[in-house]
Amino acid sequence: MQHVERQETGPENERVPNSARIWNYWMGGKDNYEVDREAGDAYLAIAPQADAMARESRAYLIRAVTHLADELDIRQFLDIGAGLPTHDNTHEVAQRAAPESKVVYVDNDPVVLAHARALLISTPEGATNYIDADLHEPDQIIEGAEKFLDFDQPIALMLLGVLGHIQDHAEATSIARHLQAALPRGSYFVHYDGINADPDLNKAQQGYDDTGAVPYVLRSPMQLADYYEGLDLLEPRIVSCPLWRPAPGTSPEPTDIHGGVARKS
Repeated sequence: MQHVERQETGPENERVPNSARIWNYWMGGKDNYEVDREAGDAYLAIAPQADAMARESRAYLIRAVTHLADELDIRQFLDIGAGLPTHDNTHEVAQRAAPESKVVYVDNDPVVLAHARALLISTPEGATNYIDADLHEPDQIIEGAEKFLDFDQPIALMLLGVLGHIQDHAEATSIARHLQAALPRGSYFVHYDGINADPDLNKAQQGYDDTGAVPYVLRSPMQLADYYEGLDLLEPRIVSCPLWRPAPGTSPEPTDIHGGVARKS
């Protein structure tokens, strides 16, 4: 659960949980309100694994981006549904491996927009930019990204925890493929979303959705696989995020957040 749909800021919204702020809370961030902490704790009371999912999702981002930048020489990243800045944001990870990396963040949540300046810090050799755009309008995203990224060179498209905010699975799949189609050959698709295998997680998610916050759809692993059709999946393919190329000597525990990295040939 991250966010993609617009939620207005202001005192009124401090009474409605915001998934970006809850995710921030679970990862130890400070950019959240009491209503977010209460909703996050209520979620954890039913599905205690949720905060581990948040931490493991960031660890997965670090491993995936490091692999792309350090080992596959990817220098351009399009991170859609960027979320609130915490630690090891995409630009920090990519530019740590390759200082010349260019990163474009996309979101349309005013909560994230208000903190976007923290996402725009860059190495002198690289660049970071922020686009205020809606995932429901992929052409708008592509048009904005073309101002900052070279679409004749490989790009890593990142959709991390956001396709679940597209209620209709066919639409979510269509959006993913539309964005992938705009990428040049040699680009990569990086993704994760929550799955619906755990009844407690399903119950916790329904309780969150019932608060009036932007809902999030937990889907089956088979449904998540639809997002990768026509792409070449890197090993170990689509797995629980902690199991995607874990550090040597570690024994990670799987969670119900699954993802993978795939190449466009």
